[in-house]
Amino acid sequence: MTGTDTFRRPAARGLRIAAALALAAAALAGCSGDGKGTPAWTAGGSPGASGAPSDPSAEPSAGNPTPGASPGSTVAASPGSTAAAWKVFTDPEKKISFELPREWIAQSVPPEQGTLPGALKIEVKDADGGYLATLQTGLRPQPAPACADKAAKPYVVVSSVPVELPHRGGEGTIDPHVVFRVIQGYKYFGSYGITNIVGGAAGKACVLQNLVRGPEGMGDYSFADLTALKAFAPDQKVAPAKAFDTLDQAAKYVNDGSEFANVQRMLMSLEIKN
Repeated sequence: MTGTDTFRRPAARGLRIAAALALAAAALAGCSGDGKGTPAWTAGGSPGASGAPSDPSAEPSAGNPTPGASPGSTVAASPGSTAAAWKVFTDPEKKISFELPREWIAQSVPPEQGTLPGALKIEVKDADGGYLATLQTGLRPQPAPACADKAAKPYVVVSSVPVELPHRGGEGTIDPHVVFRVIQGYKYFGSYGITNIVGGAAGKACVLQNLVRGPEGMGDYSFADLTALKAFAPDQKVAPAKAFDTLDQAAKYVNDGSEFANVQRMLMSLEIKN
């Protein structure tokens, strides 16, 4: 498959949020832009809890305001180069497929213990072997433990684009979106993935889950750099999450870099047989 082949190009990518970032930063007041040393980077990340929101609209979708941003702020198209040549990964049983740059590597690995029969786990790396994302299916649905108000951290949805995928609705869910979200800690920690789970009420959460509630009998699934994003402590290892000193840096990663442009196209190309 080449770059000229038919694919689902994102209708929108990133946020042009110069003024909105200023307002968002004000809304996130209390987090200093000064980093306390550079975090150590390592692969990892484990699922966590997110409080059930009282209002699902707290999670912005394309065309809706971002928490802390001005009412007129929306997800908007942005420039960014993408890989010239693409290929398609399909599992042997043809349950799932997605596109990825030709030089990237998609490798099947043993699924996590406790997953449903037939579960898949595929890791995606760049040409140099650098980790990018993991696709997991057949995850057993887990209830979200409560998130105490004092433990919740402000978060911002930097990019949110709808994608058509099988999912289960219900309280605390939205239609699936490919998102890049940032949560406030001693730095701004960012993560990309597909989700239909609302982050939290009033723009705050303990953990942002990159997880889709699958239809009954299918289990949940995740396609992301990590399944859940939290605010890390200075002595914790961060990767594969991103760490930024400012929200503007997070916006530039989404709007100006080729890595996110390529990752977003890959995530949006995912197809799952229900």
